[in-house]
Amino acid sequence: MEKRYENLVHEITLVQVFMAADHQIAGPDVLAAALRHSFSDPCRRHAEPFPLTESPHLHLVLGDQLSFDLASLKDLNPERDTVLLVEVMEEASHVPHHPQKIVLIFSAMRHFAEALRERGIRVQYVMLDDPQNTGSVPGELRRWQALLQAKELHVTECGDWRLEQSIKDSGLPIQWYADTRFLCSREEFLSWAQGKKQLRMEFFYREMRRKSRLLLNGDGTPVGGAWNFDAENRKALPKGVAAPYPMRFSADGITRDVLTLVAERFASHYGSLDDFDYPVTHVDAQALWDYFLDFGLAGFGDYQDAMATDEPFLFHARISAALNIGLLDLRQICSDVESAYWSGRVALNAAEGFIRQLIGWREYVRGVYWLKMPEYADGNLFGNSRPLPEFYWTGETKMNCMSQAIGQSLKHAYAHHIQRLMVTGNFALLAGIVPSQICEWYLAIYMDAFDWVELPNTLGMVMHADGGYLGSKPYCASGQYIKRMSDYCRDCAYKVTESTTDDACPFNALYWHFLMRHGDLLRRNQRMGIIYKNLDRMAEPKQQALWERGEALLARLDAGEAL
Repeated sequence: MEKRYENLVHEITLVQVFMAADHQIAGPDVLAAALRHSFSDPCRRHAEPFPLTESPHLHLVLGDQLSFDLASLKDLNPERDTVLLVEVMEEASHVPHHPQKIVLIFSAMRHFAEALRERGIRVQYVMLDDPQNTGSVPGELRRWQALLQAKELHVTECGDWRLEQSIKDSGLPIQWYADTRFLCSREEFLSWAQGKKQLRMEFFYREMRRKSRLLLNGDGTPVGGAWNFDAENRKALPKGVAAPYPMRFSADGITRDVLTLVAERFASHYGSLDDFDYPVTHVDAQALWDYFLDFGLAGFGDYQDAMATDEPFLFHARISAALNIGLLDLRQICSDVESAYWSGRVALNAAEGFIRQLIGWREYVRGVYWLKMPEYADGNLFGNSRPLPEFYWTGETKMNCMSQAIGQSLKHAYAHHIQRLMVTGNFALLAGIVPSQICEWYLAIYMDAFDWVELPNTLGMVMHADGGYLGSKPYCASGQYIKRMSDYCRDCAYKVTESTTDDACPFNALYWHFLMRHGDLLRRNQRMGIIYKNLDRMAEPKQQALWERGEALLARLDAGEAL
């Protein structure tokens, strides 16, 4: 019986044979039923059967690697090899991922599998509800390597140290490939960082500009006479300036099936499924990108840091999730932005600012992640011990800025970089939240969050928990920054103009309390000099009042209150 079973798998490679007759291979009627079941579902359909003339290779594609140009697919032989995609509970639930994020990845995976089959590539697709699903990527690799008797397994570098390590620990015969979707390889970043006591993104960014030749003059100097126009990208949204209406996408049959699955299996995860409208195919992702080029990029430069009530997207592209899972190509995006500048469609500060986020910051944080993991995840410079407040998972707080940022995150699995850094992140820093807990929240809540990009941004940039390795100083601010960059304070229950009264904005007292309690560490930082001079000039009674207000706010958090 076992011999017959293996031959069937090799000759027809239909994963749904496992589901026939309580998973037992029986007579021809049972096999025919299994065949009908497999081909009736487009996500379970496989390439046409063919006899195997040599040992096949198994090519793994993870949920954030949905690119036809993926390095581990380059040597694929369609007449011999099989691509494996797996939906596994371990990856969907190792943190309580936002349901929309799970829908995006599973639906995009299913669409990608169909696109591969249309190209004549043999695919094994394991759904989450497959009774034979082992629940983990290494488990599925072991299972399919044995079933197909695959001689080699081809895998592209993962975006998560935990997952990559678990695959390496599986003992399987794996050929690893560098992830060429990125401009800078892990080895290249290591070479650049070697010998440097402290890294700075700005200098790395210039190297990437030179490497890519983006926005450079013929002599290699930067267009416009400067590498960085960030100072021009910090404008609040003026009255009367309207952001483009966000592009929407309707769910097709595959996505509707995934929505049903996720609603059933992940009902305990925080976040709404009601407003899912993200692109799940390369075609739709390209349409979203083209829409941004036409209607959003021109305003992105000036208003990329702006925030506005009930405006979750403003002039942002919303492509980060599509880019991070492989539906868009980094080099093409940067080329499109550069072309928009040269053709006069957008100003230099918009083009440079967008490109800097991609080949500067995005590549930089990935480099730091792989350079410093796994020890990096344990960073806690300030010795924080306060747990993450419950209102991060519910949005139930009287602080309007926090309510807006968290509320839209739960609704859309999205917030832009300033909302993450200077609102939800700023509060976590000032309140002394345990870094690992706020890191888990960002990883779980945001559609575009994968460990390689989330962890350095949160632990390093937001929490300064790495001691300043990623960024040169803590990004902390009082409520005045939020007032300057948004209209959130206008309808808030707290007064941003007050610091020590009962109705004073919590950010104000917590900001000064943070500086006072960590003065021994932060006064050594030259970039914090002016801030501490302002603190030292403050009258003693004022300092004492701020300290007491901060203590009272932290005590309320410790008691489980929502500020």
